[in-house]
Amino acid sequence: MKLTLLISLVVVAAAAPQQSEKDAVIVLDERSDSGDGNFYYNFETSNGIAAQKTGTPGSEGQSNMQGSFRFRLPDGTVAEVVYVADELGYRAESPLIPTPHPLPAHAIEQIRVAEEQRRKGITFDK
Repeated sequence: MKLTLLISLVVVAAAAPQQSEKDAVIVLDERSDSGDGNFYYNFETSNGIAAQKTGTPGSEGQSNMQGSFRFRLPDGTVAEVVYVADELGYRAESPLIPTPHPLPAHAIEQIRVAEEQRRKGITFDK
């Protein structure tokens, strides 16, 4: 009987969540904003969520930013995304971001022919 009770308690304890999302606390919070478009922040929570970003004024009035964020996936692995946002747009890198399939050879050839025709001034009526 005592063994059954002990096993039951161990099973219940193992099945209990280690920390729920609502119980997460901020363990790191660094911020800096100079007021001229330059800023920085870095934060991390106890459940593994983290983000950092640095911003600077852009040449065309926008804010240029670069940074990263990470979080824990349900299987326990950590997902991380690193990004840059500037005059050239938003570019993110992560093994989690799907990539397009490579173009087949015939499509690459069609693109090459179209570019060659464009250079020669060949146009087609719509």
